[in-house]
Amino acid sequence: MVKVEDIQQYGKEHLETVVASATSLQNGFQAIASAYGDYTKKSFEDTKSFVEKLSGVKSLDKAMECRPNTRSQPTRLRSGVAEIAGLYTELAKQTFKPIEGMVAKFAPAAAH
Repeated sequence: MVKVEDIQQYGKEHLETVVASATSLQNGFQAIASAYGDYTKKSFEDTKSFVEKLSGVKSLDKAMECRPNTRSQPTRLRSGVAEIAGLYTELAKQTFKPIEGMVAKFAPAAAH
């Protein structure tokens, strides 16, 4: 026979799991938004600096000297993308970690 206390305990555990998962999700999205913001800010600053340098030149030769280092741009992009992808991966892991514990409780019972 199922006791009311057992049902209440299950509900409490379930709620705690959902709250833990939601908290992980929120923290992960904040970290991702921060990484996007940092990358965007750096990109904007680089572009602004280039335009400022370019606006002060008087000849084509000097304009060519102002161009940004084209070799470092793809490296910076790859680095930014890798960081953000890593944050998404960590977000998925942390979000589902509390749920894994709840599922593990029922996995042995379902096998019988």
